[in-house]
Amino acid sequence: MLQVTHPTGSPLAPSNLLRRAARAFPQALIGLLVISAGHTAPAPAHPARAAGRVAEHRLTQGGSRRTRQVWVYTPPGYSARDSAAYDLLLVFDGGEYVSEIPLPAILDSLLAAKRIPPMVAVLVDDSTSTPRLDDLANHESFVKYVGDELMPWVRRGWNVTHDPHRTIITGSSAGGLASAFIALRRPDLFGNVLSQSGAFWRGAEGSNGAPFEFVTTVAASSAKRDVRFFLDVGSGETRGAIGGTAPSILEANRRLRDVLRAKGYAVTYTEVQGGQHAPEFWRLRLPVGLVTLAGKT
Repeated sequence: MLQVTHPTGSPLAPSNLLRRAARAFPQALIGLLVISAGHTAPAPAHPARAAGRVAEHRLTQGGSRRTRQVWVYTPPGYSARDSAAYDLLLVFDGGEYVSEIPLPAILDSLLAAKRIPPMVAVLVDDSTSTPRLDDLANHESFVKYVGDELMPWVRRGWNVTHDPHRTIITGSSAGGLASAFIALRRPDLFGNVLSQSGAFWRGAEGSNGAPFEFVTTVAASSAKRDVRFFLDVGSGETRGAIGGTAPSILEANRRLRDVLRAKGYAVTYTEVQGGQHAPEFWRLRLPVGLVTLAGKT
């Protein structure tokens, strides 16, 4: 695959994206994080924290010939020759996670604090509008793409685990929806779902109409999979989708939680008080989810 290297002065260069993220948020916020009682509390930043590397790639999907932008984060000290493979994190809406939600800096901080093991993160840019929902809105074709093209590409290119229990799939809004849907379809690849404000109101194959809550239907009607769930939703996400004709994100998350627990899934569920549908809320809780699903005790 073609690796794209932007000029150093380009705003799209990964190093510049990360510098913009660091300027946008207080250093304490993306410094060493103390996880306590399901909340994040900032601690002083580590002055000598090692930084991982972010490389940008272009990945062309077979058949459709659609080209996606993909960032791959490798942790400090990463070695393709290590005998022990690295944990893996797959992230949707990848551009948001190298800018508004500074995931590479968060991973560096949690690793420096010895709260998570070293992991490789693959951040997939799902574009906007219709192309984004063609990926993330409960489409079986995207499940096939992730399983048959994206994951084999990752495994060929990086020293990552094949163990689903050490693999997390994550995203926010439609990205959280896709994370849960893909894990339920492919538990052989993904054993952990980290969803923030997942848009679980949506129907099958991108439908905006009834019947709604397709992922909840899939979970209820299928045999239990070997998957753990971390579900966050804001207490303020009460407005019904599609102008009030569809369930709200809060309602839909509650129903998915109830169905998953009734089926025997391990579910960590939090309604973030005052939380809204926005990155400024997701970036505060993302470290909690990572430590919950991958953390070192």
